[in-house]
Amino acid sequence: MQLRIFTEPQQGATYDDLLAVARRTEETGFDAFFRSDHYLAMGGDGLPGPTDAWVTLAGLARETSRIRLGTLMTAATFRLPGPLAISVAQVDQMSGGRVELGIGSGWYEEEHRAYGIPFPELGERFDRYEEQLAVITGLWNTPAGETFDFAGEHYQVAGSPALPKPVQAGGVPVLVGGRGKRRTPRLAARYAGEFNVPFAPVEENARLFAGVREACEEAGRDPASMVYSSALVLCAGEDEAELARRAAAIGREVDELREHGAAGTPAEVIDTLGRYGQAGASRVYLQVLDLADLDHLDLVAAEIAPQLG
Repeated sequence: MQLRIFTEPQQGATYDDLLAVARRTEETGFDAFFRSDHYLAMGGDGLPGPTDAWVTLAGLARETSRIRLGTLMTAATFRLPGPLAISVAQVDQMSGGRVELGIGSGWYEEEHRAYGIPFPELGERFDRYEEQLAVITGLWNTPAGETFDFAGEHYQVAGSPALPKPVQAGGVPVLVGGRGKRRTPRLAARYAGEFNVPFAPVEENARLFAGVREACEEAGRDPASMVYSSALVLCAGEDEAELARRAAAIGREVDELREHGAAGTPAEVIDTLGRYGQAGASRVYLQVLDLADLDHLDLVAAEIAPQLG
């Protein structure tokens, strides 16, 4: 099982904070560093304020050398698809081909109000999201020297040279995720290389993975060509005192974290991750909420990751 580090910097982090976590992620052998794409804290003051996801990843692309870099999830409401395709392709070039694009429909209405971003109703947001996937992947997959056109309800592209191209052959890997039962699996089967289930019980992961496998089969795609992943909050400790300290630092209760996250002693976390693996996850994003606690990453790297193969 691959372990990736996932951060929520809108809760309060500078670029330097994120750089320190990304460097420790790389030094300790994790596969990737991912971050959310939000502009407003969800509780708390969020000081010193938000950082932009793709500006951050561009900087990290030049200050790391091995780990993969990406978003869970870029909000389709924040950016037009053509400029987003350009930005992500550029960061991919800057990283030497280490970028992945997790993209969703956008959901947090308050941050849209706070920064003047239109927030359509859910049906329109999802329609725009689907068109964005079509435009972004279409631009990346258009052969050099040819042009790309798209005539959608919300986005129209005419005669685009579809440049720049990502470094990675076939374009940047795309992640689609969520708990939708109909449209989400279909979009994953059509556009994504990875399907992610965020913060859900093992049984729900298994059910959602099965739905995506079925959608792949209906689309004539091999379900084994999809990566299936889970996201879980991380709270590990060598003993109960360390565990309680880490839970308190993120404002959570130990019992609740044990029930819903990757939490407990290293042995407990290994057992939890094993159950998600049995449900079909080959990759887990560990949500690290206390970005100052780099020892937390060291513990997972030393005592948990080696037991997962």
